[in-house]
Amino acid sequence: MRAAFIRRLGPPEAIEYGTLPDPRPGPTDVLVEVAATTVNPVDTFVRSGLFRTPTPFPFVIGRDLVGTVAELGPGVDGFAVGDAVWCNSLGHGGRQGAAAERAVVAADRLYHLPPGVDPDAAVAVVHPAVTAHLALLTHGRLRAGETVLVAGAAGNVGSALVELAVRAGATVVATASAGDRAYCEELGARYVFDYRDPRLVERIRAVAPRGVDVLLDTSGHNDLPVAVELLAFRGRIVLLAGARSRPELPVGPLYMKDGSIVGVVISHATTAELAEAARSVGTLLARGGLRPRELEREPLSAAAKTHTRLERGELHGRRVVLRPDLDG
Repeated sequence: MRAAFIRRLGPPEAIEYGTLPDPRPGPTDVLVEVAATTVNPVDTFVRSGLFRTPTPFPFVIGRDLVGTVAELGPGVDGFAVGDAVWCNSLGHGGRQGAAAERAVVAADRLYHLPPGVDPDAAVAVVHPAVTAHLALLTHGRLRAGETVLVAGAAGNVGSALVELAVRAGATVVATASAGDRAYCEELGARYVFDYRDPRLVERIRAVAPRGVDVLLDTSGHNDLPVAVELLAFRGRIVLLAGARSRPELPVGPLYMKDGSIVGVVISHATTAELAEAARSVGTLLARGGLRPRELEREPLSAAAKTHTRLERGELHGRRVVLRPDLDG
């Protein structure tokens, strides 16, 4: 099979495109014919070695796939050959990745794709959406009626956070660039502010006078003094980006509010947590939600180029879908 893979950790140039032996499913695995995959920031962390995880070489890169079931292990129930499926937890923990014509997926990490959902659109959003679910609901413990602040609401994870928070019955305060205001409002944010506004904190306080219950900064900037200042009593700050950030923490004000800070790394989620998130994401996909803002289609052989573009910051709000069938 053709695949994008690495033989060593390193820069995007370490990614090769070529032929590898076809994988074989074990007793509780499913062999999937890959229709589409994509590239996430975590893929670049694994490839570069920033995020250390077992990588048996040659190592197929990529976390996410949408495809069809080609073969079932003898111990697998709940799937049939030909089923449309998706997964977003390959390429980590010793599991080979998704950037190939075929991939083996453990059955407890594989989910049905709702009928009528476009495979390219789905593979573009499932990873950000599952991340958003884990951040908001699993770790952020969001409840209906609470107020959520999403910083960077127009990005891939940010837009999913807005949609999921609205669906959960929360009031969403969003920050984004001025040009993204209408988009964030379309997603359901009640208040949208320009993150460059010098009076930003004052404006947020005005619409959330008792503070925000859950605060998420998708940029990774993590200005904790401001975050703690805006936090409500027993509010939660959820960290989901900023692997290299080293912010100052105002401990006194945080504990006087009974506040908490928790980190979210999707790679550490249990299969049960991922399955719960998948149900939520599947429901939204079936209802026409969680659509990518901008979508590009490239051949699988463009994996190295796409990693480079992502690391250069050229894909803000845009998703690149890599399709094996475009390589001819």
